[in-house]
Amino acid sequence: MQNLKISLITVTKNAGKTLGRCIESIITQNYSNTEYIIIDGGSTDNTAQIINSNNSHINFYISEPDKGIYAAMNKGIQIATGDIIGMLNADDFFASNDILSCVAEAFNRQNADVLYGNLEYINQNGAIIRNWRSGTYTPGAFNLGWMPPHPTFYCKSLLFKRLGLYDPQYGTAADYELMLRFMHLNKLNVCYLNKAMVKMNIGGVSNKTYQNRIKAWRNDFRAMRNNEVKFPLLCLILKPLRKITQFINGLNNYY
Repeated sequence: MQNLKISLITVTKNAGKTLGRCIESIITQNYSNTEYIIIDGGSTDNTAQIINSNNSHINFYISEPDKGIYAAMNKGIQIATGDIIGMLNADDFFASNDILSCVAEAFNRQNADVLYGNLEYINQNGAIIRNWRSGTYTPGAFNLGWMPPHPTFYCKSLLFKRLGLYDPQYGTAADYELMLRFMHLNKLNVCYLNKAMVKMNIGGVSNKTYQNRIKAWRNDFRAMRNNEVKFPLLCLILKPLRKITQFINGLNNYY
């Protein structure tokens, strides 16, 4: 079994309230062959102090203005030297300390190109509000509005060289577009890790206003159309409807 090197990239800007929690969840993982990269967009809060206090666990850190979260992710990918690359941003943290060992084992066991798992959205008190249980991927699932949670998405690093990086022209749908391009359009070998991998604070930029939501729908539609999704208008309707079961799952955990 290969001892795969996993590169983890954290993108952050003025997220000092949650960054320490994110870093702690990474450095307490029981898998040692890791590379940790932090791309900071020029924070003016206490981000630098938090990073400096964990300096011995961080392989690369840069703080400078960037052109958004996906440009920052691309910067991290181009720096990374691991066999596998994943993202864990400042507002997110691992659900347990065995996530990376499970990721490495699954990539080895199933000879996967791409891996994803389950995501839990939490409120300020840490209670699970929305439980995103992805389920096993089947070819064509994206045509029916399915998608995996991006914070649980890991892939072989060579795929970024072969299939391209995140495309910021898709705005907040750039992660969705990349997963479409990798999994749906290029039909890669996909592995589902049926495990809560990441906990994430509830909310998001694309949902803050109606204008943002409309812009996100437009970007989703362009991503679908450009990656050969059948009946993209139907898919656009089905995609948000899938969230209903996630909130129901969250309520089952809450009560």
